[in-house]
Amino acid sequence: MPEALSLYDLNALVRRSLEQCLPDEYWVQAELSEVRMHPATGHCYVEFVQKDPRGNNLVAKVRGVIWNNVFRLLRPYFEESTGQAFEAGIKVLVQVSVSFHELYGFSLTVHDIDPTYTLGDMARRRREILKQLEDEGVLTLNKELPMPVLPRRVAVISSPTAAGYGDFRHQLEHNPRGYTFQVTLFAAAMQGDRVEASILEVLDAINSRVEQFDVVVIIRGGGATSDLSCFDTYLLAAACAQFPLPIITGIGHERDDTVLDSVAHVRVKTPTAAAEYLIACMDEAADRLNELAVRLHEGVTARLEQERRRLYQCRIPASAVRRVSSAQLELLTARKDLHRSVETLLARHRHRLELLRQ
Repeated sequence: MPEALSLYDLNALVRRSLEQCLPDEYWVQAELSEVRMHPATGHCYVEFVQKDPRGNNLVAKVRGVIWNNVFRLLRPYFEESTGQAFEAGIKVLVQVSVSFHELYGFSLTVHDIDPTYTLGDMARRRREILKQLEDEGVLTLNKELPMPVLPRRVAVISSPTAAGYGDFRHQLEHNPRGYTFQVTLFAAAMQGDRVEASILEVLDAINSRVEQFDVVVIIRGGGATSDLSCFDTYLLAAACAQFPLPIITGIGHERDDTVLDSVAHVRVKTPTAAAEYLIACMDEAADRLNELAVRLHEGVTARLEQERRRLYQCRIPASAVRRVSSAQLELLTARKDLHRSVETLLARHRHRLELLRQ
């Protein structure tokens, strides 16, 4: 009977062999299919996968671990650098060492991460979504809608408890020229896994009452930059690009652009800036009305002056007036003379008749 190894001995042999063959640390490209943090220890357990680019089937999978002392530094560094949460579904470039445990099997221990690789992948995904929208002919549809002259009826998509929503309302309600806005809140999730489904749901609700609104404002204030990736989805971008009302987004920070920003009619930095944009539209309309009123007043005044001059030029000359007055005076004098002559003549004939009668 051949000499047999126990399972533990075999696994120990595998472990020693791997340690001898793969003693270094290696940079590995992979996708995170699972990210799980242990609340008690602070360790992060992940699952790395690689998919076939042609069929999207898995071709490789391995467990990984990021120990607490590394993870508490690595996670904030990664999220601050990329603006992307460290979560399942992203592609990463990580520095790992290979380990094998007799009980838990094969795994990778993460020592470092390169955020630029993930940034490149995120940018590539954004480019692919924008290219798809462009090929479908919908990329600029929302931008091509005319902005209403008076965007007073505003449908707001936001979390009702977000500080940004309060800033938006305050800015509108205390505008310097006292414009009145009609704001209707459609509550939606602005971070987490439900962002896409939640916003799509309220967009349908607004669309069912589309004649009641002039514009749609999507705002998000006070959230982490790492939550912006939820606005980089094809379905959300396609729905906003084809929405029948102009969409204003104020969901990012100074240096962040999402796919949703790229398809919206107007993209501003913050919820306060979104309110300022609406006020500026009202200012522009008011200034235009004031300008038209001034032009109308000036036009009427000029026309009246023009007609006055024309009438002055067309009126009867003063010499004609004098001649008419002189003729009227002569007529009056002649009338008196005629009356006097007739009286004298009649008196003479009455006298002759009297003599003849006698």
